[in-house]
Amino acid sequence: MAILTSQQISKYYDTFRTIDVTFTKEVIKSTALQPQQVCLKCVGEQWPCVIYSTSFSGAKILASAKSVLGERIKRANNMVSLRFSFKISDKADPRAFFVAGKVTGFAPYAQSNGDLQFINIQYTQRPPDDLIEILGRLLEANVNSARRRDERILLTADAMRRIGLQSKDTFVFIQGVPRKCIVRDLSFGGGKVILVGLAKFLVGRDCLLRLEFDEPREALDIKGKVVRYEDVEGRKDLAALAIQFDEQQVPMNYKIHVNDYIVQTRGPKTEDNPEASGPGAVPKGGGETDGR
Repeated sequence: MAILTSQQISKYYDTFRTIDVTFTKEVIKSTALQPQQVCLKCVGEQWPCVIYSTSFSGAKILASAKSVLGERIKRANNMVSLRFSFKISDKADPRAFFVAGKVTGFAPYAQSNGDLQFINIQYTQRPPDDLIEILGRLLEANVNSARRRDERILLTADAMRRIGLQSKDTFVFIQGVPRKCIVRDLSFGGGKVILVGLAKFLVGRDCLLRLEFDEPREALDIKGKVVRYEDVEGRKDLAALAIQFDEQQVPMNYKIHVNDYIVQTRGPKTEDNPEASGPGAVPKGGGETDGR
């Protein structure tokens, strides 16, 4: 994980302050949230709850609809604290903290048969930097996966270290058949791999590219389609396949890995820096778009 400066964290806060992040299964996985460790604290007591969504300004949670909780909140003049807990991959202890807030409303949760209710909380102070960093990286990666979809990363040793990729040697599964390959470059939108054999018959086929990362240590299978092949100069037995990912199924953790690298090495994409090129960039020629 990249180490963020206070300036970067403040930028996350200013840019994404009012954007809600809903805790789907994928978001829980990519943020390493520990749902069992989340709770609502009120008048010295802690109540189990489920975080439905949060921004840097407030949160929506699911908690007990029993009158006793409502009475505690009323007694506390609606002042509560929400406890977050995130697993850190290389540490035994989680990253846990409370965010102070004020309850601003209740709503029944229809699917719980009256056992649960939505509770809206407005934060009374800026949340800890830990929360801003975790959600900010996710939100920035999601934005840049669209804005910078075609920026290609040539997988040099330095690029692999920065992106956290364990090896360029992997497998691409084409219509379920595994084929050994070497990954040449990656982007948010796709990748290029080199493999043995006749490749022209593979164009147009659905595929799945497996990539293994160090932190968190995981293998990600990314669905896509082979859109083009190229000969490898001097090697008649090899071919390069261009893969376009199915953008609706690109794992969030993959976007975060790619985004961390691009932001570290090329900086933000602005009007003064439209190409945002730098170490590891693959120049585009003849109107080519990301090889996909």
